[in-house]
Amino acid sequence: MDLDTIRAFLAVADGHTVTSTAEQVHRTQPAVSRALARLERDVGTPLFQRVGRTLVLTPAGRELARHARDSIDAFERGVRSVQDITAPDAGFVPLAFLHTLGTWLVPELIREFRTQRPNVRFDLRQHGDAGLVDDLLHGVVDLAITGDRPHHPQFTSERLFLEPPDHRLARRRTARLGEVADDQFIALKDGFSLRRVTEDLCAEAGFTPLVGFEGEEVETLRGLVAAGLGVALLPEPRAGATPAAPHLRVTDVPASREIGLAWLRDRELPPASAEFRDHALSSSRRVHASSA
Repeated sequence: MDLDTIRAFLAVADGHTVTSTAEQVHRTQPAVSRALARLERDVGTPLFQRVGRTLVLTPAGRELARHARDSIDAFERGVRSVQDITAPDAGFVPLAFLHTLGTWLVPELIREFRTQRPNVRFDLRQHGDAGLVDDLLHGVVDLAITGDRPHHPQFTSERLFLEPPDHRLARRRTARLGEVADDQFIALKDGFSLRRVTEDLCAEAGFTPLVGFEGEEVETLRGLVAAGLGVALLPEPRAGATPAAPHLRVTDVPASREIGLAWLRDRELPPASAEFRDHALSSSRRVHASSA
């Protein structure tokens, strides 16, 4: 069954003759009649009945027409959407990123990008690392900003920068991670790269962290630390942010995590997504070159 047959069926259902319908769908009158007959065979019941010289819908025909209109409307909306996102001055970027990057990095990259491409639309999705991989593999997003570049044969990824997570304690500037081996840790749930970073760094310092609280947002973890409920390894608050509690730098292990950008290796990115990828990579290189 093709769209022209559905359109012909709906035209006749609206009272048009088979002849005028054939003109609308650019077919001959016999071709439209055969198409409607095939449709009735596919459905398994008559869709029209003749009243005088006019074809009118049967009850089954009325029911099919209702759903057929929804299908045609949905298809036409889809076509308009595709035309919108592929317009030369517009576009569409489906982007996934870690929860921890939604308060600073992603807004900054998008703001800068839209100064040059103000009509580009974004579909933004927040996940842990496992969710980022799934979204890329299933084609839900074109790009993913990750906290640990995924080593997957289907992905290409590049480093954006290294981010030093900070250890938060009371009024000191620095501390050894080993000093809090007996403290209760507050951490992100399994599946987030920062949780893995926390466990790996604690192992390097010679202990396994005792995790008393698990969450999905860095700001929630900061609040729990500020309330005196434990310690956490967290990214340094960005410039201008008001930290919820004092923080200090870890000195006994090289505490850092890599922030990267990943996409499917064998898939050509649509223009808007390719431009945003290039913008994110060049922007991070520019910022970190200037601070070096």
